Amino acid sequence: MRVVSLLPAGTEMVAALGALEHLVGVTHECDHPPVVCSRARVTRSAVAVGAAPGAVNAQVAALSSSGAPLFTLDERLITALHPDLVLTQALCDVCAVSEDDVRALAARLTPPPRVLALSATSFDGVMADLRAVAEALDLADEGAELLQGLAARVRHVHETLKAARAPRPRVAVIEWTEPVFPAGHWTPEMVRRAGGVDVVMQPGAHSVATEMTRIVAADPEIVLVAPCGYDVARAEAEARALLDDARWSWLAGRQLWAVDANGLVSRPGPRLVDGIETFARIFNPALFSPIDRERARRVA
Repeated sequence: MRVVSLLPAGTEMVAALGALEHLVGVTHECDHPPVVCSRARVTRSAVAVGAAPGAVNAQVAALSSSGAPLFTLDERLITALHPDLVLTQALCDVCAVSEDDVRALAARLTPPPRVLALSATSFDGVMADLRAVAEALDLADEGAELLQGLAARVRHVHETLKAARAPRPRVAVIEWTEPVFPAGHWTPEMVRRAGGVDVVMQPGAHSVATEMTRIVAADPEIVLVAPCGYDVARAEAEARALLDDARWSWLAGRQLWAVDANGLVSRPGPRLVDGIETFARIFNPALFSPIDRERARRVA
């Protein structure tokens, strides 16, 4: 089977299932595991890479208002790859190529490949998407084994917290800083499973621009800065910049952490479990092993 993955989470699912030999095309953003960087890149982004959060938001708004796509597909290359299966998403047009564009392209191919859209908004939904990918690859047994292992790791976190009667800190996760977007979808559930209480967002809710006053009023004890698509180094730089911004002066006296959102939070794939384990280490460090600085760093 020949697979083209049009979202990084899908690429990571294929890899976690041990099916990298089937993967022939990936997006411009796919980078984990590193071996996928050798695959053909079949998408491009119209948004400048590395721009400041406010500048990225302005570019996205301008492109959207003009009707221009944020991402483009290399149809000629995809045609040459002769995919049997295309993985896409139906959740966020800002994060990846739109499902409609993918289905339209697939319909033009001969023979048309199967299109599997992943659209989870919850942690359990992400696990269901992983099962669907396994079944599409005829790897149902491998998928079941992988899911059992992931569930066991989450259960270990829960049992450790329960045995210690660990306190549940009040938490806010910031997905974007200009404008301010608290993280929604599966992230509040990750916070809960890791032993915290998300005081800003509800599980499954879409991430939307939010007035700062709402976050301040929620009075979080711990603030996690996890900008969508940022690794821990970029997240740390962004978090430190907030400390110098008068609008964020309310952070004084609270724990402030930078998190590798790109690997642990914003990609709805198997590494969300790594994210839960990392959150748990932040919330109750005495109960778990030390935090890997490539996953999270305390800023204040």
